Order: sequence, then structure tokens, then C-alpha cells
Amino acid sequence: MHIQWYPGHMHKANKEIKEVLPQIDLIIEVLDARIPFSSQNPLLASLRGDKPCIRVLSKTDLADPEITLLWQNHLELEHGVKTLAVTTQQPDKIKQITQLCQRMVPDRGTNDKTIKTMIMGIPNVGKSTIINTLADRMIAITGNEPAVTKRQQRIKLDNNIVLSDTPGVLWPNVENKNSGYRLAVTGAIKDTAIDYDDIAFFAAEYLLEHYPEQLKTRFQLESLPDNETDLMEAIGRKRGCLRAGKQVDIEKTSKILISELRAGTIGNITLERPEIVEKELAELAVVQKQKAEKKQNRKKKWKKSQSSKK
Repeated sequence: MHIQWYPGHMHKANKEIKEVLPQIDLIIEVLDARIPFSSQNPLLASLRGDKPCIRVLSKTDLADPEITLLWQNHLELEHGVKTLAVTTQQPDKIKQITQLCQRMVPDRGTNDKTIKTMIMGIPNVGKSTIINTLADRMIAITGNEPAVTKRQQRIKLDNNIVLSDTPGVLWPNVENKNSGYRLAVTGAIKDTAIDYDDIAFFAAEYLLEHYPEQLKTRFQLESLPDNETDLMEAIGRKRGCLRAGKQVDIEKTSKILISELRAGTIGNITLERPEIVEKELAELAVVQKQKAEKKQNRKKKWKKSQSSKK
């Protein structure tokens, strides 16, 4: 699955980030705690250099708390960043971000030395709510629709901290197909750009393996099917999603599964774990190497054919 949903303002946002970043003292990246890897912006890794970085894991009320802790440890050890796990219902915890900024940039934050920070995050990750909480007023537009913020703005916070807000940035092509599915499942991509059936089967397979008890409880299943196809059938029948001839309406069933997963009614679900992502990245590296070798071989053959014509 390749995500090609890339509105024009996102291309502009990437350009703006590159231009502004040299003047920034500290970066705040807001991640979705349910998909801490897939909700990262790969652009940041190449541009950040050694700048201090806080990764805020939002929506932790929807995520698996044990896996959130695993991700925090992983990010802090492997990536050398500070992490903070929050929900939009925890204003006091969100405000700890300013204290972290002061601790991480101790030589600034006085009257004559502003701490210049930049906050970024993919669409629908809770960034606007965090900005409004930090500013103690309504500045950023909030909403469940992806890509609400369209332009960059600068916000003055307490303790001489200036926050540059960036539009939600989603990179143009997600290389890891599973990341594409996870972004779609959590609602980071507009529903008009996805196939509900496709992402629901992906979610069903993952839930069967990692959250079987939550599935049984939520959908009142006496026993769990062996595969995602049978699971979708069972959910459809339980919820009365039937067409003529008592056939299960898979599209309707898919929308139920995805909407309940997003709302957290199935339970606290995290859709990726550090060890799963590491395995996927290793597999992706092999595929990329094979592609590069094929391209190189094609070039060699072409050069050889051209030289033989001379």
C-alpha cells in the first residue's frame, strides 16, 4: 500500500521547515502513541543534526500503556531524545513541555535570550490541542479531520519561549507499506484516500495476533476465528451487517471495526512495537538493496549495448 495523499501545502511545509530549522534551538515532534514510528517525519532525522528534541507521545489514553513505555525507552536510548507521554485531557502534563525546553536549553530562556522551538507532527496527531494548552488560549484550530493547520505561525509562550508551528506534514510516499496501513487505520490520512476494506483486514490480522481478548470481549465472540477473513465475517454477523441472502456486508463491517478501534472502544491498542518495526525495516533494506542492484545491472547492460554499437 503506497500513500500518495500529499496536498500542496504539505510540500510547502517541508520547504519552510528546511528554511527555519537552522534558527531553531529545540524541536518538539508530536507522535501518535499508537504508532510512534509510523507517525514520525523522516525529514526530521536528516535535518535535525544534534539539536535537542522532545518527542511527545499523544493519545496515550487510546494506546497500550505497556507498549508506550517500551517506545519511550526505545526512543530515548536509540535516538537520544526526551519523551513525554500525554493525553489531551492532561493540561498540567502537557505544560511540562516548557519545563523540559528550559532544562534542555539551559543557556537560553532569559529575558535577552529566547528559546526558539519548532513543533511538528503529522495530521490528526493532536498537535493543535497541545499548542492551545501551552499558550493558554485558542490559537490553533483543532479537529478530527487531517490537515487542519495550513500555514506556519509563531507563538510566544511563558518563560521566553517562542514556538514555531508547522502545518501537519505527511511525507509523499511511505516506503514501509505497513506504516501506510497504520497511518490509515488511525485516521492520519483522509478517509477519501483509503480503501476501508483493505485497512480493516490489516487491522483485523494484527488484533487477532496481539489483542485477541479485547476482540472477544468487544464483539461478544465465544471463540476467535483462525484468520482475519473469518473474523470480519463473525463481526459482521454479530453486528447485523447483512445484505440480501444473509451475506456479510464487508464494507459496513470494515467501517465499524475501524471506527471502534479509533475511538478506543475495543481497548487500549498500539499498532506497532519496536521489535516489529526493526524487523520490517530490515526486510525493507533487503528489498531496497535488490532494487538498487537491478537498477545498476540495467545501467551496465545499457552501457554495454551502447559501446557494442560503436
